[in-house]
Order: sequence, then structure tokens, then C-alpha cells
Amino acid sequence: MNLNERISKIIEYSELSSSEFADEIDVQRSNISHITSGRNKPSLDFLIKIKDRFPEIQWDWLIIGDGEMLKTAEPEEIPEKQKTTSLPDLFSLIDDDNFGITESEDKLKKDLPRESEIYVPIPEKEKISDSQRLEVQESKTETQPAENQKNKIKRIVMFYENGKFESFEP
Repeated sequence: MNLNERISKIIEYSELSSSEFADEIDVQRSNISHITSGRNKPSLDFLIKIKDRFPEIQWDWLIIGDGEMLKTAEPEEIPEKQKTTSLPDLFSLIDDDNFGITESEDKLKKDLPRESEIYVPIPEKEKISDSQRLEVQESKTETQPAENQKNKIKRIVMFYENGKFESFEP
């Protein structure tokens, strides 16, 4: 049995159509028809994609046709080092709402308004008690010198310590 026939047998084993098989191993659909018809020989990359998707297929059988197509080892025949146990999904072990948050941080988080994304504690001595309002200069008539007219305010951006900002355009 040649390599192209072995690939046809694998497609048959997978119980997929040729186009579904191509999608399954992530190759172009035309590659499958060219290989199964004998027009082209499969590349090493193509064979590796088959082996990655179907690990139960014997590598020697796939490459040179020796032995059986499928691995038939019984569980007791597998060496201890090769036995694997099913590991739990790590993300299912995490309580997303409280992951990495201590009790004091949790209390601070609950006290914050809903729209606040970032909490940065501000030491008492750095808090600003009052803000000054910006005075808006009324534009003078056409007698104002040209140098002052080119310095009009285009945008005012205020950055807050909590990571938010506001932008004003007069």
C-alpha cells in the first residue's frame, strides 16, 4: 500500500468527507484531492498535521507502511511515565469575583462607584481641597493684535488621579 492509499484509509477511518478532513487538519481542500488521486505526494508538514490530529495512528505505518495503522497498547502495557491523568481546568478553580483580592481590598472595591475601574488611594496630604476655575477671556473686537488671535485655546484635557480624564473644546 503506497502513501497516498494510506492517507485515503485515514480519511475513511476518520469518517469525514475529504473536505471535512482537509478542514480538520487545516490544509487546502485541493491538497486532499491531489494526494488521494496520486497527482501529488504529501509533504512532511501534511503528514505531521495528520499525526497531530490523529495521535492514535502509528507513525511507522503512516510513513513507510510497517505494522498496524492504530496503536493497540492495553492500559497495563503503558509504562508508568507515559500514563497521564486528566487535570482539572485551572480556570474552573478560580472564583473570578474574588481572585487575588484580599478582604480589605474587597471592602474598598465594594465601596467604590460602579463606573470606577481603577482605584488609586490618595494620601491625605496630597488631596486637593479646592480647584480654581479657568477664566475665559472674551474675544476683543478686530482691534486685538494678530499675535493674540493665533493663541486661541483648542482643547482642555484634565487628567484625574484615578486614571480618568475629561476633554473640553470651547
